[in-house]
Amino acid sequence: MSFLSQLPYSAQTVLLLIASNVFMTFAWYGHLKNMATAPWYMAAVVSWGIALFEYLLQVPGNRIGFQQAGFTVAQLKIVQEVITLSVFVPFATVYMNEPFKLDYLWAGLCLVGAVYFIFRGG
Repeated sequence: MSFLSQLPYSAQTVLLLIASNVFMTFAWYGHLKNMATAPWYMAAVVSWGIALFEYLLQVPGNRIGFQQAGFTVAQLKIVQEVITLSVFVPFATVYMNEPFKLDYLWAGLCLVGAVYFIFRGG
């Protein structure tokens, strides 16, 4: 039995979506650093290859979240947006060497509001 299968369904969902988002972020933006001089179509092919791994994690993550954890599609989307920002900020600052911006904090606070509204009852 795997470590992941021993966790609650909501945790499985979040962990799979975090892992898929790491792949997604590298697929979308990694080529800007690693393949800056390569033709765009070569970067696209490499990005597609990376994105395959994103989908291999994202699809089961969303299915577990929807079917077993009981998340709605809207809740899954907002969880994904929170994860996206949580993965993107370290990627941009550490990997891409961009300066941290206070706007990341403000965007995160907006997402806190989105989480509140999408998960509140009623």
